Amino acid sequence: MNFSLEITMKTDLSELPKVKDVYITMLPGNDYREVANKAVELAKSGFNPVPHFPARSIKNQSELKDFVNRCKDGGVKQALVIGGSAQPIGDFHCSLQLLETGLFEGWKIGIAGHPDGSPDISDKDLEKAMNDKKPYADYIITQWCLDVEPISAFLSKQTLPVRVGITGPLKITSLLKFANIVGAKNSINFLKTNVTKALDLLKPRDPNDIIEKLKSSTENFHIYTFGGLQETNKWLAENNYV
Repeated sequence: MNFSLEITMKTDLSELPKVKDVYITMLPGNDYREVANKAVELAKSGFNPVPHFPARSIKNQSELKDFVNRCKDGGVKQALVIGGSAQPIGDFHCSLQLLETGLFEGWKIGIAGHPDGSPDISDKDLEKAMNDKKPYADYIITQWCLDVEPISAFLSKQTLPVRVGITGPLKITSLLKFANIVGAKNSINFLKTNVTKALDLLKPRDPNDIIEKLKSSTENFHIYTFGGLQETNKWLAENNYV
């Protein structure tokens, strides 16, 4: 299996497991310069850093160029280009606009996939947006999902390599909270249907459940830890994944 990991700017690099690709989130209100600094720190530590470039959190082309150049000068060669927050703070309203600037030329580019849909855009519009971005992209990385059926359907339609988003070993209560925040309707329904008793809510869900069901279709998984980095490290080691 091939795993990548998502972290924040505050993550202590000494706590990271031995995975190659490490993605750095840029949340609304974050300073892009700090994201770039974290990416450079990762590169110097021997990781392959993949900073997020969220279109709606970048003010203009000048800021985007500075963000790209700071990363490029520090040895970064890969990016995840996404829409990001709901409301734009500047000139960009979608990830396609960032890609069309040509500033990422020579980089390996990932774009977002949504097997579970999105509360902000229809499934039809999501598919069109992805198809518009594919000529600029090298691969797709999906939102985290728990229900295998929509993931399998998504994988069967793609012409680009896909890295499937999963969570670390989190409690069901935590998964429900995060699923409600991002509007992951299929995962919410899956959790509610498959939790049989109250005690199940307190047990960490084993990511192997979904990996086993998908391993015939993909070996590439992207872990969203949601702050549970220690638990994820332990799980990776116990399963001899690192």
